[in-house]
Formats: sequence, C-alpha cells, structure tokens
Amino acid sequence: MGDLLSRPSAPRARLRELLAAPGTLVAPGAYDALSARLVEQAGFDVVYMTGFGTTASLVGRPDVGLLGGTEMVDNARRIVAAVDVPVIADADTGYGNAINVVRTVQLYEQAGVAGIHLEDQVLPKKCGHMSGKAVIGVEEMAGKIRAAVAARHDPDFLLIARTDSAAVEGLDAAITRARAYADAGADVLFVEAPVSDGEIERVADELKGVAPLVFNWAEGGRTPPISLDRIHELGFSLVLYPIGTLLAATAGIQAFLQTLHRDGTPAATLPDLPTFEGFTDLIGLPEVRDLEQRFAP
Repeated sequence: MGDLLSRPSAPRARLRELLAAPGTLVAPGAYDALSARLVEQAGFDVVYMTGFGTTASLVGRPDVGLLGGTEMVDNARRIVAAVDVPVIADADTGYGNAINVVRTVQLYEQAGVAGIHLEDQVLPKKCGHMSGKAVIGVEEMAGKIRAAVAARHDPDFLLIARTDSAAVEGLDAAITRARAYADAGADVLFVEAPVSDGEIERVADELKGVAPLVFNWAEGGRTPPISLDRIHELGFSLVLYPIGTLLAATAGIQAFLQTLHRDGTPAATLPDLPTFEGFTDLIGLPEVRDLEQRFAP
C-alpha cells in the first residue's frame, strides 16, 4: 500500500491499459476488503468484486438477487479503499430499468470502481451458472447499455455487457445480443456460461474484433475449465476467477472449526495458520505504526 494507507493512481486508465496489453488479464475474485488485499499482495494487477461472493459474505445466502444496489456499491467502496489496483465490480442487472442503471453507474463510479458489468437477466437475477434464468428483451438491454454510457462521468470507466441468454435462447441468440450491446456502446463483451469447448470457440471466433471479450472461469460452474494459454490463444482479453477465494476461505474455516469442535482448542491448526504478528503485518500494522510516529503525540 502507498503512503497514508492508500494512494491509488488513475485506476480506470490503468485498467484500459492492462486490457490493451498483449496477453490475457487475470482478475481473481474478492468478496470483501481482506480478500481484495490478498489478491493484490499475491501480485495480480486487478481485483474482481464477485456478486456471488458478496452475497455469500454479507447475508450467507446464494446469489439469487437478494442484495440491492446500495449493498453492492457499499462493498465495492470498501474493496476499492483497501487496494491500489483497479477494481472491476459485478453490478448485476443495474437494479432495475434504464433509469436505475443511470444511478447505478453513478454510484459505482463515485465508489472509485474502474469498471462494472451489467447483465440482461430479469430482476431478480440468479448466478450465471445456475438454472432457471430469464432474460429481458434485447432492445431493452441495449437501452440500458446506452443509459450506462450516457451516465458515466469518466470516459475511462469501463462498461462490460454480459448476456445470460445462451442458457435461455441458445448460443446464436447470445452472440447476436452481444453484437447489439457492442453497438449500444459497451466497451467489453461477456457471454456467460458457454457449456462446451465448441461453444467457447464460437464465442471467440464470432465476436473477434467486435470488442474485447471476457472469459468467466467460474470454479465448478458449467463452463469447461480450459487453460489460461488456451484462453489467450482464443483471444479473450480478460479472465475472471470469481469464487475461488471464497471457496478456499470456506474450506479453511470449516477445517479450523472441525478441529476446534473435536479438540476443544485450535492448537492443532496453528502451525498451518498465519501467526498473529504475521497477520497484523499483512493487513498493514507497520504502516499504522509509522503514521503514529509521524502524527500522534
């Protein structure tokens, strides 16, 4: 972290620079400020705020549209404040119609987010790798994208258009929708949940040159887990690993609690955990001590 806890520099311009560079930009998911700091400390250049993980961490429930825009923006604001790298955030459906999208874009931009993705599901939405989704009309979604473009104050604020229509209307319709969303002004296209290598290749081939593309490597989801080299070879500009940090944290907490329940103390787990001092260093205590020396009597 920089001086005075955080000093981010032009994160939106930096995100566009990263997307334009050769290679595929890797964005691990974070569900809170701590997981975002861990992503940054691991050396990644961008953080992705997962809606699935945000819902799980805030209310302990599945990603079925339970959170509103205010809760999502509040989490995004905390994540942005915790890191110096750009943050891309899930903005679900924009939380209503095109007018709601205007406010959603403004709030995320005010929170310091570098970019968001908006999807064409019916509100309330569901996780893109769950069954039972429904989508709005293509013209309505195109209008929401146009509203988002008009609403942003910073032209570098990245707008990613996501379509969930492949599971509802088929891949042909999803590709057609993606083209329409690019025409409406989306900066990046995100066709959610192709279910085979062939579908992944079709998305890449048919949308090549239309706009940069997102690949969602949803851990345990419906899309085949192809290699990063293959993702790059196909021409995807950005790959999301949305919930791996959440799943890893869940497994670690479960193992800790099982030992505690069995033994009555956590002593057997301590060799595998960060030390108290190591953890406080990780979250910035030395910097706080420096600030105390500079400013506190």
